[in-house]
Amino acid sequence: MNRKRILAIINPVSGTSNKDKIPRLIDTVVDHDQNDVSIIATEYAGHAREIATDAVKDGFDVVVAIGGDGTVNEVGSSLCGTSTALAIVPCGSGNGLARHLRISMNASRALQVLNNGVVGEFDFCTVNDKPFFCTCGMGFDAKVSDKFANEGTRGFITYIKTTLTEYIKYKPQRYIIDIDGVRLEEKAFVIACCNAAQYGNNAYIAPRASMQDGLIDVTVMHPFNIVQSPLIGARLFLRQLGHDHHVSIYRGKHVVIERDHDDVMHIDGDPMMMPARLEIKNRQRGIRILVPPTLPDDV
Repeated sequence: MNRKRILAIINPVSGTSNKDKIPRLIDTVVDHDQNDVSIIATEYAGHAREIATDAVKDGFDVVVAIGGDGTVNEVGSSLCGTSTALAIVPCGSGNGLARHLRISMNASRALQVLNNGVVGEFDFCTVNDKPFFCTCGMGFDAKVSDKFANEGTRGFITYIKTTLTEYIKYKPQRYIIDIDGVRLEEKAFVIACCNAAQYGNNAYIAPRASMQDGLIDVTVMHPFNIVQSPLIGARLFLRQLGHDHHVSIYRGKHVVIERDHDDVMHIDGDPMMMPARLEIKNRQRGIRILVPPTLPDDV
């Protein structure tokens, strides 16, 4: 049996956890009779993308993203359309893609997937040709993402504090949305275009989203007042957001969104200034991902 060539890319500054134990875990958990593992730590923003691109050229079978959703996005963006599979050891603040794919939040158990996992073909999406794997979004969640990225501390508590602070100030915006040729005009608090079901931390912004259906779930959150926000927040975490009358969820393969002006949006949680016109496409079965052998069919 041929040994799998695996490259593990560690982002030492992602999330809140210390990554110093990861090389030792790789040494003890991974079956080295089956796998030949190399390890590289990133040194600057964008480095993971460069390393993963080189790994594809060098013929690696699997590249492991060890970090948060931003690290996963960098690595995955380099693997789209190739035979090299993505694996994930979640060490970020939200870990949306890993949670959707039922990958353990425990690093040791996540590494076991290198021994017993299976490679599946999954959808990814692009916004103006930039790949994303979980969600991209605009409106309030993008403003929160932008502020959170500039906070001195990370983690769920900081995210909640940032959310509450920005909620008081935020004004909903006007959007024109075209979904497979059907045109909508919306005044929205949030618009999220989703390949996977959640932002991270089990906040389900698109509860029915699948990464193998060829569709983009477009969640439009209409304006609501502060009295209504606790119920909406509860439904977000209970996977019941689609039951709220302040929320509309549409599905399609090709989405165009027009805003009044260039503005910040988030792509897999990372804020980025983007043009007023956004084109979102589904790339069906465009990336290979190493997942647990017991992955449910609805993922």
